[in-house]
Amino acid sequence: MKKYAYIGCLGFIAVITTEFGVIGILPQIAEHYNISIDKAGYLLSAFALIIALTGPFMTLLTSGFDRKKIMLAAIFMFLVTGFVSSFSPPFWLLMMVRILPAFLQPVYIASALAVAVSQAEEHKKNGLMSIVFNGVAIAMVTTVPFATWISGLWSWEYSFMIQTAVSLIALIAIQFLLPSMPVQEKKSFGSQVSILSQPSFILSTLTNFFMITAWFSTYSYFADYLNKAKGMDTTMISYMLLVFGIIGIFANWIAGKMLNKNVPGTTAFFLSGTILVPILLYVSDGNMIATILVIGIWGFLYSPSFLNASTYMISAAPGSLEFANSLATSFGNLGVTLGTTIGGWIIITKGVVFTPWVGLVFGLLAFSMMILKGLYEKRNQSILPCKE
Repeated sequence: MKKYAYIGCLGFIAVITTEFGVIGILPQIAEHYNISIDKAGYLLSAFALIIALTGPFMTLLTSGFDRKKIMLAAIFMFLVTGFVSSFSPPFWLLMMVRILPAFLQPVYIASALAVAVSQAEEHKKNGLMSIVFNGVAIAMVTTVPFATWISGLWSWEYSFMIQTAVSLIALIAIQFLLPSMPVQEKKSFGSQVSILSQPSFILSTLTNFFMITAWFSTYSYFADYLNKAKGMDTTMISYMLLVFGIIGIFANWIAGKMLNKNVPGTTAFFLSGTILVPILLYVSDGNMIATILVIGIWGFLYSPSFLNASTYMISAAPGSLEFANSLATSFGNLGVTLGTTIGGWIIITKGVVFTPWVGLVFGLLAFSMMILKGLYEKRNQSILPCKE
């Protein structure tokens, strides 16, 4: 049902607002705590690392619980930690409360997707998943730029207040609009974990990992890049996040339609942005109009990245939707961690203008994994008739 997909989307907005809401305020946080920008980036990379390390295990452990209760518990954790963060606690405590909701983030996403497609026909599932993943683009066009704008108007603590408010709205919606969703048939751990031995799934996982690493080596420092490389102030950056997000909503809708027809082709099309965007950012140089156009292209090609990565992985393990998605979330966030870490290191050692080129390198690696997967599957198809 679309109703369930939209409820999942609303919770996803809260999740993304919390995870990526710090991107626009990293320079302010670094200044407030008198730390370097790469250390402030730990607020993003540590969050992602926890998801990467614990996501699949948490999803397996909670796979037998009522999905509504799991979604409520996860969003409640996001609400509480956002509230504490808004009081500008010592950096070590801010880091701790940033990490706590990360344990439940992949559990929420896996549950929301499972709920969205629970009563859907096979050919409609990717479309419903795209509605849930639209929470990423909607957050980018509404709550994330708004939180950045508010932080520029007053202070960075207000950004976390916005995150808390969004989590509260999502919590109310899940409580009153989503019925109880007990798991009818719990799959054994063995049957779910077996996908880890499939070469096709492993190559899909590596594609996901390199793709997200490519995007986040630059996007994690979106505000810092636009400020130092393109000369934009905080207000202008919040407008750019708005442009980025508006185009992203449209992109997610388009991607959902395209994925229903061709998963590998759609993934490759949007992945091409990891190569195209760095070149366009370089060519645009100091031209403001050209830069805005490039940001629009960036938003279009980047925004469906999590949808594409998850669908690409799940298509290689159709019988283990929730576990495969938790692995997609896990390795995607491992990519966020690596991209943010390498991007921060490049900023400190070379300068922020070089971060897009890191993305290009990892984008090429992602393409190479897709090619290897295609060759493997083609080889298997040619061998199968001989076995018969």
